[in-house]
Amino acid sequence: MTAVTPFGSRLRAAMDARGPLCVGIDPHAALLASWGLDDDIAGLERFSRTVVDALAESVAVFKPQAAFFERFGSRGVAVLERTVADARAAGTLVVMDAKRGDIGSTMAAYAAAFLDPTSPLFSDALTVSPYLGYGSLKPAFDLARESGAGLFVLALTSNPEGAEVQRAVREDGRTIGATMLAHLAAENAGAEPMGSFGAVVGATLGDLSSFDLDINGPLLAPGIGAQGATAADLPAVFGAAVANVVPNVSRGVLKHGPDVAALRASARRFADEVREAVSA
Repeated sequence: MTAVTPFGSRLRAAMDARGPLCVGIDPHAALLASWGLDDDIAGLERFSRTVVDALAESVAVFKPQAAFFERFGSRGVAVLERTVADARAAGTLVVMDAKRGDIGSTMAAYAAAFLDPTSPLFSDALTVSPYLGYGSLKPAFDLARESGAGLFVLALTSNPEGAEVQRAVREDGRTIGATMLAHLAAENAGAEPMGSFGAVVGATLGDLSSFDLDINGPLLAPGIGAQGATAADLPAVFGAAVANVVPNVSRGVLKHGPDVAALRASARRFADEVREAVSA
């Protein structure tokens, strides 16, 4: 069997070549309407195809939000399958934002849906929730290693409600979020140039110096653009780990559609700002 290049290596190469920007593909009803599209399968397909055609050759990562496709049932999932396939065929990495989390055979089935290369939804990486216990994610880690895929584990998310779980303190005095980061650091130990198992850490959270973000893996950072964070904020939030940050922008770019030139100009501007911030 031919060895598969691990996701961390492929992501590092894409970030170096194209810049670290991740663009979300979030076709919610209000955004479709702002593009002049109906909130139906035709609108969903037109939206997704336009984003991929406009940006697939220039951004490092796409992050489709599965829920916005799944709400249309099997026809929406079919559009998601084509979106993933078209993006990957154009050379863009795909992080499926599905936030799956369960136990045993159910977790294994979720993993197979997105991390098995024979699946029509196979993606380069998947977001997962560890809040049934980090160990519950083992089937996803096992399959990701086998297929050369990656995972992004929810650790310190940007939504205010997340703090009641992620900042809760364990008996050993360490927060739940810090525990997730420590687990990921262990998963990535010794990997070069970067491990394949990352954390989701919000760019809007301010000073995170009390957390060890040096997990030798990528840090997927939502919050740039419409949520209020800017590229210039990244060094202060992520400190020495900023070189491994993959900032996610969704509405900040997508609001410029369906004009392809405007989409490209917005993504290019964000990418330039991020590149300048993390290399300063």
